[in-house]
Parts: sequence; C-alpha cells; structure tokens
Amino acid sequence: MPEESLHDDKAKFLEEKANEIRQDLISMLVEAKSGHSAGPLGMADIFTAMYFHVLNHDPKNPDWPERDRLVLSNGHICPIHYVTLAHAGYFPKEELTTLRKFGARLQGHPHRGSLPGIETTSGPLGSGTSQAAGMALAARMDKKTVRIYCLTSDAEHQAGNTWEGVMFAGKNKLHNLTSIIDRNNIQINGMTEDVMPLEPLKAKYEAFNWHVLEVDGHNFRQIVDAVNEAKAIYEKPTCIIAHTIPGKGVSFMEFDYKWHGIPPKPEEAERALVELRTLGGRIKSEHE
Repeated sequence: MPEESLHDDKAKFLEEKANEIRQDLISMLVEAKSGHSAGPLGMADIFTAMYFHVLNHDPKNPDWPERDRLVLSNGHICPIHYVTLAHAGYFPKEELTTLRKFGARLQGHPHRGSLPGIETTSGPLGSGTSQAAGMALAARMDKKTVRIYCLTSDAEHQAGNTWEGVMFAGKNKLHNLTSIIDRNNIQINGMTEDVMPLEPLKAKYEAFNWHVLEVDGHNFRQIVDAVNEAKAIYEKPTCIIAHTIPGKGVSFMEFDYKWHGIPPKPEEAERALVELRTLGGRIKSEHE
C-alpha cells in the first residue's frame, strides 16, 4: 500500500485517468437518460485516487478478506463509483451502457451482491457512516489491519442518523475509519448553507472526537497526503473535508445545483465531452 506522497508521474497518471473516467461518466449518463451529473463529476478525483493509489484491494478477488473497504454513503452518485470500478478492472467497461436499465447490475443506487466491489447497499442518506463504523469496529475486534473509508455528501449531514454514527465512531476511537466528505455545497433544492447550514462542519466533527483535515478535492497530492496522515492517527477516527466543485470539468454544470439529479441531453453531452477532451479548450480536440 503506497505511503509516500505522489511523484510527478503518478500525479499525472491520476489526472489523466480521472479525465477518462469523467468522459465515460458523461457517455453513460446520456445513454441511460437518467442519473446524477454534478456530484459524480465532482468526486471523480477522489474515486480515482482511492482505486488507483490508496486502497489495498484486488479487482480479481473482490471479496479478499484483507481488502480495505470503501462505503459509499451518498449512493445516488454511484455512477462515478461504477465507472471507476470498471476502469480498475472489476467488470467490463462495456457494461457501463446498462446503467439504470431493467435487469442491469448497475442500479440507480448501489446494491451489495449485484456487482463486484460494492460493499454496502445504500438508499436513504445518512446510513453510510454507521455502516462504516460497524465495519471498523468489527475489524478491530477481529484484529485485522484493514482500513475502512466512508464517502459521504455534505447535505446528508442534515440527517440525524449521520451524527449518531459520528458520535459512535468518536466514542469508540475507531482510528481505522476515515470519512471523506464531498463538500460541494449543493443539494437537490439549492445550496446547503441556504437550505440547512452545516458550518462550522470541522468544529462539529472535532467536538465528537474526530481528527479533521481539509483538502482541495481536486488536488491529488493533498488527497493522498491527508489519507496518509489519517493512517498515522491512532487515538481517533479521521474526517477529511474535501472541497469540491460540483460538475467539475464541464463549465455549464459547475456550481449549478440544478445538475444535482439530472443527466445531460445528447447535445449537452457532446459539449461536455469536447470540454473534457480539450481540458476546457486548453488543448486542441482531435476532432478539429
């Protein structure tokens, strides 16, 4: 498992891989005519860092007992999880075109047992933290060195059951648990600080006996360094608040909460793919 900070070649690889993943995400959403856009695009870098650098896992043996566990609490952003799993080798990329289709393994919310690499079933927001805390406690009881990672949305912190899990993990000093919050400031009906303010989010976690770090969720070095610091914290769980841009990489989606729960139309998808392929116009498209 890598412990060092990223060298330039690895950082470049992760950036390029995240861009490929975003492109496949757009293609998958437009094919499905359903699904979430903003959150998945914003979390592409986090997922890329996890599956291509951080996690101790084996795509050829998804149920390997010594694997790290990744729990996706905000299951509605599962399209980015699916694409990343496919790129990591858990299942063929061709299957991405089946998202949300009747009988497909790629359901609208992840379902444990239907697809390799999916650790939990999600639906109602706020349950992931408790699920992950239970896994972390079980791993400690079994004297396993595996680590548990829980990816959460910021808006789900408006739900009380999230804080029950946070309190439980802090009380039990679950140092093998790291929670990563997608702090993108949006939810389905507006900005979080308008709908139900979350700040001071860092201070709240600290009050529940968590070690808290804040990072740029699109900076791979910061992401990896924060995860490595979490491994060195013994007396408490760690929360990484990752500040992200919803719709990252697609200019007309960025920071627009209206893209929270809708897919792009074909013409919008084409615009999005051109932007991603050209890095926002910084390089020439091969189609030009």
